[in-house]
Amino acid sequence: MPFNFVLPDLGEGITEGEIRKWVVKEGDMVQEHQTIVELETDKAVVEVPSPRKGRVLKINKEEGEIVKVGEVLMTIAEEGEAVEKKKPVPEEKPAEERKPVEKEKPEEREKSVSVVGVLPEEEEEEEVVLAAPAVRALAKELGVDLAKVKGTGPGGSITKDNVTAAAGPKEKKAEALYGPVERIPLRGIRRTIAKNLIMSQKTTAFVTGMNEVDITDLWDLREKEKRPLLEKGLHLTFFPFFIKAVIHALAEHPMLNASIDDEREEIIVKKYYNIGVAVDTPDGLMVPVVKDPAKKTILELALEIQDLSIKARDRKIKLEEMKGGTFTITNYGHFGGYFATPIINYPESAILGTGMISERPWVKNGRIVIRKILPISLTFDHRLTDGVDASRFLAKVTSYLEDPALIFIESA
Repeated sequence: MPFNFVLPDLGEGITEGEIRKWVVKEGDMVQEHQTIVELETDKAVVEVPSPRKGRVLKINKEEGEIVKVGEVLMTIAEEGEAVEKKKPVPEEKPAEERKPVEKEKPEEREKSVSVVGVLPEEEEEEEVVLAAPAVRALAKELGVDLAKVKGTGPGGSITKDNVTAAAGPKEKKAEALYGPVERIPLRGIRRTIAKNLIMSQKTTAFVTGMNEVDITDLWDLREKEKRPLLEKGLHLTFFPFFIKAVIHALAEHPMLNASIDDEREEIIVKKYYNIGVAVDTPDGLMVPVVKDPAKKTILELALEIQDLSIKARDRKIKLEEMKGGTFTITNYGHFGGYFATPIINYPESAILGTGMISERPWVKNGRIVIRKILPISLTFDHRLTDGVDASRFLAKVTSYLEDPALIFIESA
């Protein structure tokens, strides 16, 4: 019997995904575990494999369509079963060749009605809507009822202009007042970002604290080491140092490495550290996760961050590389920002934002000197911790970044 392949549970609370690309088409033979479709989830692009060998009998979802877990993606026919052929779509005739459907003559209608014993005045005459498939598709997209549209085309057929006119009086009025608009479908990563950020804002009691950090010594250390590493193909950024400073501080402030189980009304304190690294991609912000950074060196972290960032931008990152985060760091300073109020990557309890490093006059040992200053912002969930604890955490991160030697002396 044909097998209906439904979208399986992908874990991490993923309940739906967008069909990004079908790798196979109806009539193709597929092997077990062969990739059949690329699915955009709220974590990453997932390659969904076929659960069995056979021929693609029917594809139930189109590219760009949202499919929920449990819905049928496709039907696979076992060997020897006939493949269902689609009925040929009638070729659309030019408008001038289309003729309106002739209505039944009154006497013919009266005869047909008398057969079933219904009086002519009791039966409502069904009107035939004349519209080409492309026009019907446009009407569906704009939410226009074709039965209520008066056609001005040949024989009273409905044209695209008729549909647009029926759909857009309010929109056209707005355009006339303020200017033209463009409507873009909310899809892909941008749709995921919108859903996740709204969830975070609705669920957490978020508060943001800020500080300024003198990272002149850290700057000098990086400048000294980055050139020889660059010759080896490794770009040393400040991110590995940020990660080390954060996990040292989290060891003393565990509530910032926790989450809340709302159903069981429990606080889940993670005894491990997996740091999400926000990466800007052409499709939107993605957050791959650096696993167990406490056991890795600065150079190992730099290499891993570089690798994850490339894969995220190329949309080749795996789902498991986006899972398991306990705390997130985002660097908006790279794009010119100073302070911000970053939104928590729910269900985590905090996120650290780093701004643009600039030279500033700074008081050091009673003297005014020019130093490299880094603005940082910490957004935390006030349900889990208080402002005092969050401020102490921020101060601890500051101390590690101002004296990078502490990063290598102390352990988390």
